[in-house]
Amino acid sequence: MDRLSLANLPRLAGRPVAAPGFDPRDVTPGQVHLGLGAFHRAHQALLTDGAMAASGDLSWGITGVSQRSRAVLEQLAPQDGLYGVLVSGRGARELRVGGAVRRVLAAPEQPEDVVAALADPATRVVTLTVTEKGYRHDPATGRLRTDDAEVAADLAGRPPRTAVGQLGRALVERARAGAGPQTVVCCDNLPGNGSFLRGLVTQFLDAAGADAAAALGDVAFPSSVVDRIVPGTREEDRAAAAGLSGLRDEGLVVAEPFLQWVVEDRFAGERPAWDAVGARLTADAAPFERAKLRVLNATHSLLAYLGLRAGAATVAEAVTDPAIERAARALLRDDALPSLVPPEGVDLAAYGEQVLERFANSALPDTTSRVAADGSQKLGPRLLSTARARRAAGAPADQVALAVAAWCLHVADPLGPDGRPAPLDDPLADRLREVVERSAGRDVVARLVAVLDPALAEDQAWVSVADDWFHALRTHGVRGALAAGTPS
Repeated sequence: MDRLSLANLPRLAGRPVAAPGFDPRDVTPGQVHLGLGAFHRAHQALLTDGAMAASGDLSWGITGVSQRSRAVLEQLAPQDGLYGVLVSGRGARELRVGGAVRRVLAAPEQPEDVVAALADPATRVVTLTVTEKGYRHDPATGRLRTDDAEVAADLAGRPPRTAVGQLGRALVERARAGAGPQTVVCCDNLPGNGSFLRGLVTQFLDAAGADAAAALGDVAFPSSVVDRIVPGTREEDRAAAAGLSGLRDEGLVVAEPFLQWVVEDRFAGERPAWDAVGARLTADAAPFERAKLRVLNATHSLLAYLGLRAGAATVAEAVTDPAIERAARALLRDDALPSLVPPEGVDLAAYGEQVLERFANSALPDTTSRVAADGSQKLGPRLLSTARARRAAGAPADQVALAVAAWCLHVADPLGPDGRPAPLDDPLADRLREVVERSAGRDVVARLVAVLDPALAEDQAWVSVADDWFHALRTHGVRGALAAGTPS
């Protein structure tokens, strides 16, 4: 079967496939995206595709950067940057081809090209989806880990390979050349992700001895909130897409029908017409961010840790387990929703129900092991912030304690996708293992929480509940512990 490409794009005519609403050959570069994974292709890139089609402004082509490997380059380069998004709901599938990605770079092999693309005066917008761990920060302090081997190598002057290093080097070059304003949009699940990223870049520049004020003088870092479930692509997904398009697509990604992007309207210069195709521009993304982190992401983590321990391979299996579903609803009802001020126009209770319904979409086999990875980077904004808010309000936060206990058990006794013991998939794995070993079974929960949030670890009453949950889960299993209820 022939492969998706510009030459074969006309063959989509008459097929049940939505082709780009423009000729990709006419697109010129205007953006760089760091972290060219499946999520970006199903989210920001697809919205850029729609924005160019809606506005007729084709100057927003994307140079996509694969930060860790050349796999995406090998998928997309032979396809001229084209790829399909297979939207899978319950009982329905739709295929759309994106044409906004016009160039693909592999950072490990082309670090200088990445900096050059970022520094190019034509690059007016930079977006990032490098995952929480890609920022190489300390989750307890939020500061850049300058002792991280990769960050240290970037600071020593090599062509940078970390996202913060790439941005720092490019912004210095832009300022030196008078390249003009640029907007950097962080799209990862971190609180105040815009100001957070600006802080990391500032710390990098200061550590490198650069003039941070000059480099950042005409750069904006608006915060944003992104939401779409994008699991890994399976061979059966590729077969289904090929049946619709008549073409083989090695760059195919799969996504749910739901898509949300909230962006602070604080751009340094021009931007794509994202708001014309569904993005919401707002003066303050913080209420939307807290709602998403504490409702969707926190529940996602709870389902992953309990589900993996209970033998559920996917999030859909976990949320349809009656005992685990009750735990998820209790987390929302007792802790997550009461900790929030509703964003404008958002019914939080309805949002929580929508989240559970989305997680139950069995057409998207999002795995519990994938969601459980990198917990040290995720728990702070997703769960510990809720615990702090509830404790400050005089509430017990027992359901958050359950979710944190489930993570602690995963750290102490990690399981793989097959339910068997496996190495811990976390950037702080060595440090967390050392904490567990030194605890010798005593105070392990308090010690692990202290790695992420030393102040919360001092809350003895809350830690005691989390510790009781930890031992209940370890002794009686997930269903036994949940059946017994909150430990007293």
